[in-house]
Amino acid sequence: MFETAVVPESPQPEDDQFSGTHHVYQPFRAGLPQMGPYLRELWRRREFAVEASRASIRATQANTIFGQIWNILNPLLLACVYYFLVYIIRGGGRLKPELFPHMLCGLFVFYLISNSMSGGATSVVSAGKMIMNTAFPRALLPLSSVRTSVQQFLPTLVILAIALALSPVKFSWTLVYAVPWFLFIVLFAAGMSLLMATSQVYFRDTSSFLPYVMRIWLYTSPVLWFADEVPSKLRPLEVVNPLFSIIGGWQEIIIEHRLPAVGTWLAALAWSVGALLLGGFVFISRERDFAVRL
Repeated sequence: MFETAVVPESPQPEDDQFSGTHHVYQPFRAGLPQMGPYLRELWRRREFAVEASRASIRATQANTIFGQIWNILNPLLLACVYYFLVYIIRGGGRLKPELFPHMLCGLFVFYLISNSMSGGATSVVSAGKMIMNTAFPRALLPLSSVRTSVQQFLPTLVILAIALALSPVKFSWTLVYAVPWFLFIVLFAAGMSLLMATSQVYFRDTSSFLPYVMRIWLYTSPVLWFADEVPSKLRPLEVVNPLFSIIGGWQEIIIEHRLPAVGTWLAALAWSVGALLLGGFVFISRERDFAVRL
């Protein structure tokens, strides 16, 4: 792990044939660069992230009609499967009529976060040649995967609107609060994407274990069940699981037509901003070491 420092040329004898710029290789030290210039350069090159996201979508044919349909059908079919499993687990008893839109609402957001994390995990490793040959803020790579996930999420809102129209759950003025809450979701997804990108560089098995971690995270989050159904002995999950506040608040706004409690707002804000700051710090402080690790 080395950094290159350029040393000004010192006076050379006239017969010295080896004159020019001298490169001194120094041990790499983790730490943040000057954040002002870094963030300005990150914003100046934002089109790079946009084009990288578009290229990723084209590669998966998600910009075609059938690609968009599959992006919608995948979580929709999963919601149907989970709904059927919940029906069996509960012994065929009567389920709440709002359970299916509740599942759709949670699954669509969960897959936005999950896809951001899985895309971020492979974003740096798969761009090894670019990283070693081009100077640019590396954070653009995982952030482009977040943009891809958001773009794939937007068509699912149509399906959610149809499900709400066909269910006892109706539209309400509280939907206007879904806009700032969606910002919490995107910030959290961005922070987790940055963390996974860094983890994959140092631990190459991250992307292999991630699907299993996400599946456990899904089962322990208020997606397939309602938050008020949690037994008292499992209440600590609400504190340690960020999706309790992030997804739970989203479902309260969309499905239950009520504003989340102040504590839920503060928890979602803390988790989203905290994830972004932590992910950004870990990624940016280590990104100069990526070229050596790849």
